[in-house]
Amino acid sequence: MTNYSKLPAILVLEDGTVYHGKAAGKIGTTTGEICFNTGTTGYQEIFTDPSYYGQIMVTTNAHIGNYGIDEDDTESAQIQIAGLVCKNYNINYSRQMADKSIQTYFEEENLVGISDIDTRSLVRHIRDKGAMNAIISSEILDVEELKARLAEVPSMEGLELSSLVSTKEPYFYGDESAPTRIAVLDLGIKKNILRNFDSRQVYAKVFPAKTTFQEMESWNPDGYFISNGPGDPSAMDYAIQTIKEITEADKPMFGICLGHQMLALANGIRTQKMHNGHRGINHPVKNIIANRCEITSQNHGFGVVAEDVQNSDKVEVTHINLNDNSIEGIRLKGKKAFSVQYHPESSPGPHDSRYLFDDFVAMIKG
Repeated sequence: MTNYSKLPAILVLEDGTVYHGKAAGKIGTTTGEICFNTGTTGYQEIFTDPSYYGQIMVTTNAHIGNYGIDEDDTESAQIQIAGLVCKNYNINYSRQMADKSIQTYFEEENLVGISDIDTRSLVRHIRDKGAMNAIISSEILDVEELKARLAEVPSMEGLELSSLVSTKEPYFYGDESAPTRIAVLDLGIKKNILRNFDSRQVYAKVFPAKTTFQEMESWNPDGYFISNGPGDPSAMDYAIQTIKEITEADKPMFGICLGHQMLALANGIRTQKMHNGHRGINHPVKNIIANRCEITSQNHGFGVVAEDVQNSDKVEVTHINLNDNSIEGIRLKGKKAFSVQYHPESSPGPHDSRYLFDDFVAMIKG
């Protein structure tokens, strides 16, 4: 492990804002859309969540790396974020369960980061100015050259990314003798979603993002799950068509995060780029069907257009965000299909929403 703690690094935002700090992780250069997560724990789950593919993550918690890295805490096979921005980068760690330090982990995974900057100032800036691209470098210290490179990076809006993080071949998860079988459309799924199904005696076959309804249906599943994932949902015509066919066949279906946006698009409801998205583990959501509040884990930069939902004769609202009244859940009228924008499987994070997995299994059993 190399100690880069005294080497300089630079962060440049699309609007020309510059931050000077210290190198973290691999020495190099990286680009992506900058965003922030307000969670106080769970940095490893954030790093490996495929929904963050192509994004530079700013962690608002002051200390990152302080409890090391444990392979059991990963949500996918590798780091998915494009880069890390943090305040205190802790190479030394104190957890006995940890396998390695964050520096060793980042070097192995080729992740470039920057530390020792005023993340409070940066987060306030992103919050006010909105989502934008950024570049981090610990090898190029010429700001003008970094600005030139950054100008070549495409906007997240319009990008189709799920096919890049999805499984390349179908695979199975769980107990083959389980009483319930579901087909999972992998748009960038997190491991803990599959664990939640397995713990409810559900056997899953996970399919690549561009699998057709006919291919999945040939396995004869009892229901369908549409996963979370990265990118602009409106750029995913292939998945929208698949979900249209699932609902037209009146098959039980449940979607999370990107899966929620896909269900909306398949029913004529538009999605839109949010000013800076929802990312954290303390977002209050009201279940307006059950008249109860739940604290949720969230990670999304796009959302469904509330006006379209309210004007639709196909869907009804089931959940709303109590911070900004955005749509957090819908269900199809007369169909066995529903979705939520947040992450009920969150780990670590609140478990208030785990009932949604039970609801889906109960819907399948009918």
